[in-house]
Amino acid sequence: MGGGTLFKWSKNITSSQVEQMIRAEKDIKKAILVFDSATAEFVNGFRHDHNTFGLMISKLVSSNQFRLAEAMLGRMKEEKCDIKENIFMSICRGYGRVHKPLDAIRVFHKMEDFQCKPTSKSYITILSILVEENQLKVAYRFYRYMKEMGIPPILASLNILLKALCKNSETMDAAIRMFREMPSRGFTPDSYTYDEAMGFFEEMISKGISPNVFTYSSLMDGFCKGGRSSEALELMHKMISEGHSPNMVTYSSLIYGLCKEGKLQESLEILDRMKLQGLKPDAGQYGKVIIGFCDINKFQEAANFIDEMVLDGITPNRITWSLHVRIHNIVVQGLCTTNNIDRAFQLYLSLRTRGITVDTRTFDTLVEMFCMKGDLHKAARIVDEMMLDGCVPNEDTWRSIVDGFWSRRKSNCSNSMFDERTCSMVEKFQRRREALCRVLLDDQHKSQFINSLQAGTYILED
Repeated sequence: MGGGTLFKWSKNITSSQVEQMIRAEKDIKKAILVFDSATAEFVNGFRHDHNTFGLMISKLVSSNQFRLAEAMLGRMKEEKCDIKENIFMSICRGYGRVHKPLDAIRVFHKMEDFQCKPTSKSYITILSILVEENQLKVAYRFYRYMKEMGIPPILASLNILLKALCKNSETMDAAIRMFREMPSRGFTPDSYTYDEAMGFFEEMISKGISPNVFTYSSLMDGFCKGGRSSEALELMHKMISEGHSPNMVTYSSLIYGLCKEGKLQESLEILDRMKLQGLKPDAGQYGKVIIGFCDINKFQEAANFIDEMVLDGITPNRITWSLHVRIHNIVVQGLCTTNNIDRAFQLYLSLRTRGITVDTRTFDTLVEMFCMKGDLHKAARIVDEMMLDGCVPNEDTWRSIVDGFWSRRKSNCSNSMFDERTCSMVEKFQRRREALCRVLLDDQHKSQFINSLQAGTYILED
């Protein structure tokens, strides 16, 4: 690069010594002389390595000596020195700093010539440079190129793309959709994402573009999915102050976000606001509140909201069927675990009346609780209805029935579905009830037992 020898190096010259001298020089010309004087020590066995080359290139880039920096890459290749990704990126970032994004892309594409395969970090660096320099069309093409090269989207690249979309009024809708859909695609927005979204929102207003209900709702949805419902509520208040009325999408997003963060009181206030506005909450919105109560073990309140939902005329349809089944069964099971068996049975009867599927676990839980309570009549009724629905009780349920009946062996059997003959059978197998439960697990004996229970004439061969 330069001529002359500035320093007298010892015969034991090391890379760390050269690095130290180059780093200490503030003047780029003197730094070059130090580098060249070390190069002249070839006869003493010295070779520049990745560190000394990298430091010199960094110095050159900082001084905007890009031609010399790229020439250094050639020297590294000639001397078979390992050229790593960070060296190329330092040159690319330098070109970005002086507003030469196309040169940054040119250097990026030279990496393959030096057997240096770019990683996602390099792609994201170039994408960021293009967006910062407002080369939006080139940035979109480069983003498609990234996907073609098999570079998967990550949060950093999506943040940069979001920023690009926000820079153009024609692509603002696309930016909103992207921000809204990031969580559902497995990308949790970070603080940069939210700052960019709010910056975009303020920029819209400053340019005289009035955000509409879609804009507000989309931003609120993104905030709620990212666990920032408080900011979403602030947006709703701003939205109302600007004369826009929240719609069903707005309210659904808020209820989801508030319930997800355990802010049930606020979610109930949103439900009340909906009703005052003349909007009728749907199964999804009720479902979020009910699950929210279940998450904090407030099953009585959850059951009350199921009643309210029924009174509002919200019935299962093809789309909401699985939701109704899920929330009803969760609440019944929860009521059982909190020893509110009467309320659980009441909700269970409501389930059956309205034709909502009762799952096996709900049956099992109810049977177990009634057996523990000593109400064998209801336990037997549930077993009967369970079998009529095609559900076969598991071992624990059979054990609950046998043990529950066993604890009542001296009582009058006329109060249960088991007749006197069945009572005698249980007495006979007093010392072998564990074995009896195991026998009942056998499909042949279980089928016989079910039929006998329904007929009231159970017989088990000794």
